Amino acid sequence: MQGNRGLQQNHGPARQPGPADQKKPVGKNTNGQQPEPIEQSNPNEALTFDLQNFRKPGEKTFTQRSRLFVGNLPTGVTEEDLEKLFAKYGKVNEIFINKERGFGFIRLETRIIAEIARAELDDTPFRGRPIRVRFATHGAALTVKNLPEFVSNELLEEAFAVFGQIERAVVIVDDRGRPTGKGVVEFTSKPAARKALDKCNDGAYLLTAFPRPVTVEPMEQFDEEEGLSEKLINKNQQYHKEREQPPRFAQPGSFEYEYAMRWKALMEMEKQQYEMVDRNMKEAQEKLEAEMEAARHEHQVMLMRQDLLRRQEELRRMEELHSQEVQKRKQTELRQEEERRRREEDVRMRNEEMMKRQQEGFRGNFNENREQDMRMQMGGHGIPMNRNSMSGNSGPAGSTNMSGESAPLMQGPGNASVPGGGQSGFPRGFPGPGDYGPNKQRRF
Repeated sequence: MQGNRGLQQNHGPARQPGPADQKKPVGKNTNGQQPEPIEQSNPNEALTFDLQNFRKPGEKTFTQRSRLFVGNLPTGVTEEDLEKLFAKYGKVNEIFINKERGFGFIRLETRIIAEIARAELDDTPFRGRPIRVRFATHGAALTVKNLPEFVSNELLEEAFAVFGQIERAVVIVDDRGRPTGKGVVEFTSKPAARKALDKCNDGAYLLTAFPRPVTVEPMEQFDEEEGLSEKLINKNQQYHKEREQPPRFAQPGSFEYEYAMRWKALMEMEKQQYEMVDRNMKEAQEKLEAEMEAARHEHQVMLMRQDLLRRQEELRRMEELHSQEVQKRKQTELRQEEERRRREEDVRMRNEEMMKRQQEGFRGNFNENREQDMRMQMGGHGIPMNRNSMSGNSGPAGSTNMSGESAPLMQGPGNASVPGGGQSGFPRGFPGPGDYGPNKQRRF
């Protein structure tokens, strides 16, 4: 910053030329030669810089971190005047002036450019009054505490982006790069910061698997760079009273020494109380973590038991479905077997019926054919036929039918007695009803 202040001195208002700086009339010098013209250089033109070199890769522009407060402004200063004052530092996004109280705000492109502008313009005269340039208070910045160990800048920004647009999210680390459990989140607007503050205070916002919620508070902003200079102290009566004595060590046995030691004892007590509170808090945190681990183990066991019961229930349900499916399959097979047997029984009965009908038809045809053959054979031998005697039915007692008793028998050469003598077509006599049974063969 001191180097920047040196640049500021070079960039101050141009000095009015004095008599010694007046140009001499152009003419020949003492040697009679024409002198070379002297160029008048502008100090502001010599000290220029490229603003692109002061922008970090991926850095957001025109944020609250690049917003400057400008105080002790002269009366009648307009926004155009303030913009011209900061024109050297690039584009300007916001300009506000309170003419009644003599201060204003201006927002530059990046934080580094704003730091350069503050270093160069702070305490510089502007229209006869030294102006004060400071970084404006970030009204949408929050401090996040109790961060878990493995939270990074990216995760912190991702976690709080649900409440609104974020300009910057940083996890604070110590000089060795170890996380301190604290972080800073800067929103672009105050409503988003207020929403995040209310939501996190009302609920328990967790960033990782570790069930410890974060604590969100408005960020306390301090100026650790400029501090308080002597010229800014209000030099009232109390100031002069305090400054009567220079810095010194209190002499033992004196009034100052006695009360200085009592103050030291009180501060030591305060330190011990803070240390005791820290130890108690640390023990309480360790106890809570142990209880949490035991409860987590028990919770996991309970979840595993519930999962096992659920799987057993699913297995039982699947077995029931399988048994139902097997029963349905068996019933279907039984129905199919019964249907097959019924069809086979129907086929068998139809076949028996057909065979019975065929046998009855064959028997009737056989009897008719037998009777025709007998008539033809008996008619050929001159034997009268009686249909009744052929069918086995005896006539009345007084009938004159041919019989073995009414006709004389004649011996033939075949040792068979036939009426009327001679050889008959029936060597064994007339066939009786028993010769025409269904299982009888023809014997002629």
